Amino acid sequence: MAEELFEKMALTPGDEYPFHATPYPMSYVPNSDPAWDDGYYFLAYDVESGASVWTGMRVAANSNIIGGYVNSNLRGVQRALRLSRVWRDDFSVMIGPLRYEFVEPLKAIRLICEPNESEIAFDIMWQGLSPCHLAMHHRAVKAGRFTTDQSRYHQVGRCTGWMEVAGQRFDMPQEAPWGGSRDRSWGIYESRPPLGAAPQWLPPAEPVAVPRALRFSAFIEAEDISAYFHFHEGPDGQRQVLNDAFGVPFEGSIDYGWDGGKLGLVDYDHQLNWRPGTRSVTDGVVTLTDAMGERWTVAFDCPHPPHVLGQIGYHVGAWHDGGTIHTWHGRSPAMEWDEYDFSHQPCDHRFPGNGETKTVYGVEHYARVTLTAPDGRVRHGRSQFEVFLNGRYAPYGFEAQGNHGGLTGRGIA
Repeated sequence: MAEELFEKMALTPGDEYPFHATPYPMSYVPNSDPAWDDGYYFLAYDVESGASVWTGMRVAANSNIIGGYVNSNLRGVQRALRLSRVWRDDFSVMIGPLRYEFVEPLKAIRLICEPNESEIAFDIMWQGLSPCHLAMHHRAVKAGRFTTDQSRYHQVGRCTGWMEVAGQRFDMPQEAPWGGSRDRSWGIYESRPPLGAAPQWLPPAEPVAVPRALRFSAFIEAEDISAYFHFHEGPDGQRQVLNDAFGVPFEGSIDYGWDGGKLGLVDYDHQLNWRPGTRSVTDGVVTLTDAMGERWTVAFDCPHPPHVLGQIGYHVGAWHDGGTIHTWHGRSPAMEWDEYDFSHQPCDHRFPGNGETKTVYGVEHYARVTLTAPDGRVRHGRSQFEVFLNGRYAPYGFEAQGNHGGLTGRGIA
């Protein structure tokens, strides 16, 4: 009788496996925060041609939505397809023409986008080059509440298959695969407007002692090895645990494939050069110290405009109705797409969902890489790396900037 008073929890395909973390079906999450989500992004990119495609999905369990996107980039011309549907009607990892097939979990994932109105289509086999890097758990507290409580892992990969954008075909052959990166996370990341508490109705929160100013996150493939690392610093270059969505000062590894193991990284230094009028990188050097005390040098050269965020749907202004990847868009499935030319940066961009025009630049970079090992061996390869710069960052002379909500530090001049 008591059960009739409550909505029945739905079973998902994941409930077939003995991996539950709570005594409930996986359609239930043990937190009612609308910022709780679970999902992925995948990237396939070719540094030489300047072509790439990003795709991702996230389940927002507490708004009962699964949202996704496809965003092609041809040397700065970005075409974005945004998709959304009700989640508990169908637990497959699929929205309209977009679906993911987990051929071998944690190793090989097939990414498919069937022909659709956006004229972006692909069939890509994304394959990891080494085991995933599980990041230190992310946790942040604000006014006595966890504003971040999240697990995340990263992986460097290679991509084969094909992509078409507006009738132009790009092949990713076995003998010359494209580069790949991916990120998987679940839990509470950070506030996701327009959902969540409106800040004007809350008492002012005490500022954190040291806010995060810099995030640098890099995926590297160089011949027979790969690497992932990220680091985070305060406004004066402070390297300490931060009360922030990312938090950890530094972590990463040099990876020798599926059987060769990982060599941990313990320290770093950097010297980066910046595109005028932006906070995006043209080239630079990061020096890494491994657990044996030896130094690796990574030289980056970015030949193409970096990828601009804001179109894929995470932030208010991308979806035309003013919602986001986490919100209901009036139908299930919902689809919309648009194209913007970001080939010359910085540039003005009008966000269709709120009508605001802002000066934007890219924060997701594609680079040629020269990796010099401690023994002097030089390897050549490629990298995708992201740089977020929030407010003042004294080591490179960046001053404070205005508040742009979730996009502050993520590509708004």
